[in-house]
Amino acid sequence: MSKRAAFLTAACKENVEDFLHFIQLHKDKADPFDVEEVVQEMPRDQRQTLWGKLASLLHDILQELPPERWEKGREEGMEVESAADPKHVIAVVEGVTLVAEVSLKVLQDGDTYSALLEITDRLHGRYVLVSLPVSEAPLQLHIHILCEAWWKKDLKEKEKFGRTAFFISLQKSFILKKPGAEIQRVWSLHDVLLSLDYTSEDNKQIIDLLLQCFHRPIYIRNDDGKRFLVFLFSWNVDFIWVIHGTIKNQLEFYSKTMTTHIMEIYFRAWKKASGDFLEQIESSCIQDFMQNAIFLHRASPVHAKVRQIVSYFHSRKGCNKVDKMLYDLYRPFLWKALTAPNFEVRANATLLFTEAFPVHDPDQNNQNIDETIQKQLDTSLLDDPHPTVRSNATLGVCKILAKCWELLPPTIITDFLKKLVMELAADSSSPDVRCSVFKCLTIVLDNTLSHPLLEKLLPTLKYSLHDNSEKVRTAFLDMLIKVKAVRAAKFWDVCNMDHLLARLAIDSQSVSKRIVDLLFKSFFPVNESEREWCCRCITLIQMNPMAARKFYQLAHKHTAPTNIIKLMLAIRRVLNSCIQTDCDLSDINDSNKENSTAEPLLGKDVAVVSRLLEVVVILWRSVEKALKQNEEAQKYTFAKFGNVMAKYFQAFEDEQCTVPLIQLASFMPAAAVPTFSCGVLSRLRKMDPGAVPAQYSQLLDCMCSWGQAANILELVTDWLTEALPKQGDKANTNRKVRILETVEAKPDLALAYLEYLFSHTSTREKVLALGERPLKQLHTILGNWRSSEGRDYLLSLEHVAAWVAERVLPFLAKRTNDDEEEEDSEKSQPLAAQITEVSSSITYVNVIRGLLTGKLPLRIY
Repeated sequence: MSKRAAFLTAACKENVEDFLHFIQLHKDKADPFDVEEVVQEMPRDQRQTLWGKLASLLHDILQELPPERWEKGREEGMEVESAADPKHVIAVVEGVTLVAEVSLKVLQDGDTYSALLEITDRLHGRYVLVSLPVSEAPLQLHIHILCEAWWKKDLKEKEKFGRTAFFISLQKSFILKKPGAEIQRVWSLHDVLLSLDYTSEDNKQIIDLLLQCFHRPIYIRNDDGKRFLVFLFSWNVDFIWVIHGTIKNQLEFYSKTMTTHIMEIYFRAWKKASGDFLEQIESSCIQDFMQNAIFLHRASPVHAKVRQIVSYFHSRKGCNKVDKMLYDLYRPFLWKALTAPNFEVRANATLLFTEAFPVHDPDQNNQNIDETIQKQLDTSLLDDPHPTVRSNATLGVCKILAKCWELLPPTIITDFLKKLVMELAADSSSPDVRCSVFKCLTIVLDNTLSHPLLEKLLPTLKYSLHDNSEKVRTAFLDMLIKVKAVRAAKFWDVCNMDHLLARLAIDSQSVSKRIVDLLFKSFFPVNESEREWCCRCITLIQMNPMAARKFYQLAHKHTAPTNIIKLMLAIRRVLNSCIQTDCDLSDINDSNKENSTAEPLLGKDVAVVSRLLEVVVILWRSVEKALKQNEEAQKYTFAKFGNVMAKYFQAFEDEQCTVPLIQLASFMPAAAVPTFSCGVLSRLRKMDPGAVPAQYSQLLDCMCSWGQAANILELVTDWLTEALPKQGDKANTNRKVRILETVEAKPDLALAYLEYLFSHTSTREKVLALGERPLKQLHTILGNWRSSEGRDYLLSLEHVAAWVAERVLPFLAKRTNDDEEEEDSEKSQPLAAQITEVSSSITYVNVIRGLLTGKLPLRIY
């Protein structure tokens, strides 16, 4: 018996096991049996017989156990005859669905497929698909594919099968984690909607799902999803307003990117529409957005989104259809809004008008168009009484000038620019207007045709650099940077160097960084020689020392660390040339060999030398991290400066030079500056008890940076121990001050050192890194001082300490212990203990200082 005959024979209830065997062979990739091939080879009458037998089989098997009982039968584990077993029934239904699915693929013209229609109808309707339990997703998928194929084959009663396939795909696109393929299927079935009645209650569920698509970012971003959403605008005229309302309700929650997709959907829908659909989209959607863009409060959360959508249509100007649409839709209300009593309405209308300029009817003749444009140019928005309107008008005028320069009469252009530069840039009533002028002139500068006229006008703005509003100064400098970038004029002709440096010396970081950006190539020409860098540096120092300091603080943001280090070394060579000839100049001579051109000589100009040293300190600090990451460069820099530091200390004895020299020494290891480093601790010991922080702060910084914080702490501890008031026989006589030189104990100076160490982050970190032992020792000494006298002064402090110990420290200890579970407990100190010791130490410092001076401490940490 042939495969065809055997398969045909098996397609009945009596031979159902054989039928299932054939289906299993089809699914087995290793077996050559293929249902599609067998059905295709069957003569037409055999195919019709097969479909009829399968329809009877499906009817009989569903009569025995309907789908609504499948899940229940599984749960109860009922033992019934094989035909009524849920697994058996499902297998038969799957087999029939498979044959029906492949039969559609081989369906030929002239085939009578009424039995196949009966099978598909029974599978898709209330008999199977609607009643399927959730667990039967694979069977649902096959029935879904069958319905989709029926629609695409354009067979009888395709509408109901297409509706089912579309509805299932729409639902699945909301459920799946990766719905891209399902959205593609929805788009492929979009014509199904054309067969549905929008007003029918039966389709209400589908309509709700269609509106949900506008809530789903995946639909809005996906290309097929976007095509589908555009199509929905052409499904039914009444549905357009419903879509628009849905989008408006969601607009507040759309991101800027999502809003971009939404405005593209509107534009594409409008572009494809015609007749009633076009009129509805224009009046109900686009014009509604335009009105909202004008009449909504600027503080509204959707105002910016609405403006973004309307701007999209403005950006498509230049096409007759778009120009005509904008003219027709704006005409009823735009001109009235420009003169409305409410300034917000005027301001919003100004933005739209200038963005859409020129608003004209392209179907008019040229003379009428010119008259319309001239009339629009004559509007007096720049003279509006409210600054917000003037600011918006400034932006609009600059956009128009940049875009339409060649089309506008020269007199109009000149009048506009003079109005901006000579009046609005000096608008004393509003810094926002002044700021707008400078921000918006950068737009005009993008058009090279504007440069000759602006070159003449911009110098009148030079005093705007000193505007009392920081944002105006910032905007002015941004404009100067733009002038420099587009080479519209020489920026120093607009605002001379002395003014720029004076402002750099005193202004905020925001302004200063822009001035440095403007001047960087002038004073740090990276393409020139290093000697030239030094000459420019000296020139800058001589012109304005404070400006020079600011300039080099920000220089590292404009060039590589390598160039910063090169400049430091170049300044070193200049400084070497200032050292007296009776010094050992072997290293200096070596340096001169590296640079054959003679270095600029400073003679004995101490002020410039000290400023150069300051510049080196500033530059070194800016590249300190970079040097630490490059060990070779760091060693080289240490060696080059270490070789001459002793000579610098000898030659530059003035206090102006000493301060930066000590700072330089703190950047290097102690071994690199042995002559200086070996005497620092001694200088700290010999310091006068009444010394001010300026006298010892840098020395303390040096000690800490060299890793010698322990020596300072030991000195402080010794001084405090020695000066501790004795209490008869209880006085501690075992401990002595371990000072090599005979110097009296200075407890007040010890406390001053201690306060400095704990008040600055860099030094405090070095002290805390010493570990538990020296800190506990210090804690004990300070505790002894507290116990000696003055307890009445400490009652309130002790109450606070008790509260901290009871409430705060347990929490900190817990948090610290949790954080330290992954660390070796011996390598870290609990946070609570550190806080206790540090806060106690600082508190004791102030308390003891009060006791020593006879005054209560002004601040207690």
